[in-house]
Amino acid sequence: MAFIELEHLSHDYHAGAEQERRALDDITLQIEAGEFVVILGANGSGKSTLAKHLNALLLPSSGSCRVAGMDTVDEGELWKIRQQVGMVFQNPDNQLIAAIVEDDVAFGPENLGMPPEEIRESVHEALESVHMTHYRKFAPHLLSGGQKQRVAIAGALAMKTKCLVLDEPTAMLDPQGRAEVMETIERLHKERGITIVHITHFMEEAVAADRVLVMDHGHVVMDGTPRAVFAQTEKLKGLGLDVPLAAELGLELRRDGLPLPRDILTDEELIGAVLTYYKEGNEQKSEGRG
Repeated sequence: MAFIELEHLSHDYHAGAEQERRALDDITLQIEAGEFVVILGANGSGKSTLAKHLNALLLPSSGSCRVAGMDTVDEGELWKIRQQVGMVFQNPDNQLIAAIVEDDVAFGPENLGMPPEEIRESVHEALESVHMTHYRKFAPHLLSGGQKQRVAIAGALAMKTKCLVLDEPTAMLDPQGRAEVMETIERLHKERGITIVHITHFMEEAVAADRVLVMDHGHVVMDGTPRAVFAQTEKLKGLGLDVPLAAELGLELRRDGLPLPRDILTDEELIGAVLTYYKEGNEQKSEGRG
């Protein structure tokens, strides 16, 4: 059984009203425990709506969403589901509610009714996991954007969450903040095996994922490894999406006649492919002169 299972899930906003709008349409997919999944899509494609179903912030209009075997429409399982799946949103200022960092991280465990000693241990472990122990007595408003997002992640970890759903958590951050948050996400996945569902519009952030889903008008239209998805540059551009810079440059060089691989993802791969091309060309010229 997959950790997250969606079966024929649809979601309508303003159901039954004149302005009814279908945001998700008959989606069936599974996310395995320990997977790192990135969801891409243009504005209005349904990414955030899908994310909010994963911890029952939204409920299906039809179909089902199950987390660790629990159906999100079962009110009796709501707290268990939200303990399993933690959410981190775009604006860190909207997620931090306490005057002190460690109090903010403790908020979730307190609501779960954890014993005080267990709360202290969970808060310490969570802050340590995101490298924010030094800031435990700080006021959140004194932190940078990246630090605030790491505190928000710690708040989910303190609840012993098995899965982090991150809805464009780096969108409002500067490059340093984005790097801090991505390093934290990737480390938690690799070292602790936490399931990651990461929504982003920064294509470079998708390269580290196990799997990339691309959404368009409420449907999942692409599903594969980053290498397989980003090799389809023209299709992605047709959906209004960019691709990682290395993949974009690789496409332009192929159009100019260089026989480069179609599945280039990183700067290192692009540089290596170009150097190999010119090295082989020079060797052939040398052999010809001989």
